[in-house]
Amino acid sequence: MKTIAHIISLASLIFTTGCAAIGAATANLPTHFDGIHVQHNIAYGAEKDQKLDIYLPPQDGKSKHDVIVFFYGGRWTTGEKEDYAFVGSTLAQAGYVVAIPDYRKYPAVRFPVFVQDAAKAVAWVADNIGAYGGDAGHLFIAGHSSGAHLGALIVADPRYLKAEGKSRSIIKAFAGLAGPYAFTPDTPDLEAMFGPPSQYAAMQVPTFIDGHQPPMLLLYGANDKTVGRVNLDKLQSAIQEKGGCVRAHIYPGIDHVWIVGALSWLGKDKAPVLKDMTTFFNSSLKEKCPDSE
Repeated sequence: MKTIAHIISLASLIFTTGCAAIGAATANLPTHFDGIHVQHNIAYGAEKDQKLDIYLPPQDGKSKHDVIVFFYGGRWTTGEKEDYAFVGSTLAQAGYVVAIPDYRKYPAVRFPVFVQDAAKAVAWVADNIGAYGGDAGHLFIAGHSSGAHLGALIVADPRYLKAEGKSRSIIKAFAGLAGPYAFTPDTPDLEAMFGPPSQYAAMQVPTFIDGHQPPMLLLYGANDKTVGRVNLDKLQSAIQEKGGCVRAHIYPGIDHVWIVGALSWLGKDKAPVLKDMTTFFNSSLKEKCPDSE
């Protein structure tokens, strides 16, 4: 028992200190024997990074399952879908067909190319997920950090999905974990990534809120030192002012890493992120603006 406790303690330290490769490997340990079937490297476009993995829920007698497209974070510069197998597995075990896409990143591309890739992935899922047991009529978007920014822009700005021949009405609800929805670039790489300044409004989600976007659930850790809470507050206020649907949860003691880490075996008891997401998604199919509780 002491050995197991020591392993968990060490894994938690690695995950918290942000050693990405080791932390992802540790978080993903149970996915090697959890029985969740994964379809790897399915192309949703012609570019090398336009591929996604699909996680299939355990057989439960249902012919179709609700669908989540999850966008991982990494400051629009790093990350791979394989690092987030723990997210795909956890959500699949909750009964969803889960797609986790890769997308092109800076410096190979600049804004809005990575958002366009994200929209292309969502459109592909809407058209093809039925072949994997998913119900395209019950499609949800989720993301963490910069991935939440991608997902929120797709939900808020209808032009991205329109370019793929889709309407944002295909999305039933969105859940964002610690998204930088409303920031202004303030470092050289972010200025190069999103500039010139005349374009900044186009990368800020509140710009496009009109009250008709799908219901949005905004989740945030009170100890987050990476993405300021002002991002959540500005987006929530914009949605409320337009009469749209928004709910928010602030988790005490949770930082930027552990809000997504709560979807892993290491952090499942740290915050009820999974419960809050799935409750909101399930309720959004029945109510115009569901309560997140």
